[in-house]
Amino acid sequence: MRVIRLWKPYLVLSKFTDAAGRPTLADYVDVPGVYPAGRLDYDSEGLLILTDSGALSARLTDPGYAHPRTYLVQVERIPDEAALRALREGVLLKDGLTRPAEVTLLAEPPDLPPRPVPIRYRANVPDCWLRLTITEGRNRQVRRMTAAVGHPTLRLVRWAVGPITLEGLQPGQWRDLTAAEQAALWASAFSRRDRPAHRSRRPG
Repeated sequence: MRVIRLWKPYLVLSKFTDAAGRPTLADYVDVPGVYPAGRLDYDSEGLLILTDSGALSARLTDPGYAHPRTYLVQVERIPDEAALRALREGVLLKDGLTRPAEVTLLAEPPDLPPRPVPIRYRANVPDCWLRLTITEGRNRQVRRMTAAVGHPTLRLVRWAVGPITLEGLQPGQWRDLTAAEQAALWASAFSRRDRPAHRSRRPG
């Protein structure tokens, strides 16, 4: 079994081909037989797991198994306790109530490389960073959640999938998981035996 962790750059598709000629995973990963376990939006950055194991991919992407994904999220303005509580308790979106999220307001911006297209600076609108962990993956879910509580997302970086993180990578770089990392990811994915009745849409 082969499992790879990749830092998908901004404005790169989470697939290997594109008829329109946009950048894809093929521009960064030249490994036959591996496919992304899940997706990450074109305008989002961060961790993608690629594998040749159908069983692992299915377990990571099936929303019924509530596998955690952690994001670093730059948002407009500073959320108050009511906004943070709403994220923690569940946000009502057009496709239903989200599962509760784990949310931390970061005291300092995370140590991330600058985005190729900088965030537009607005002197009269402060921003801050959140660390947010969700266990479902509806389409553009994090962006919709923060917007619903009044804090639109400016930059979105997926930092972790279960126990696997971006640590040691830069945008566009990938590494094979070590045997210990594979074991930890496998254990995390297959320790979640419950399949909640609520099922979200696409993993993301």
